[in-house]
Amino acid sequence: MEQTPFPRDLVRLQVDWNRTYDALAAPCPVTYAAHRRRLLRLSALLWRHPFWSRPGGTAARADLRREARLLERQS
Repeated sequence: MEQTPFPRDLVRLQVDWNRTYDALAAPCPVTYAAHRRRLLRLSALLWRHPFWSRPGGTAARADLRREARLLERQS
């Protein structure tokens, strides 16, 4: 895998967010409230990550989502 500009913890947060979102989107999730709370917490952590304070950082959000999906497929 090629080196990316994203810190590992940020990519891991996005992977966790993706998995929680997918679980929440499943029909009749048993733990809907827990998934919803987790998704909100992960969203806040992603939004406030120090990486986004860098110049040009916010433009890379779509790239982060793509990278996280690739990582999920590889594992």
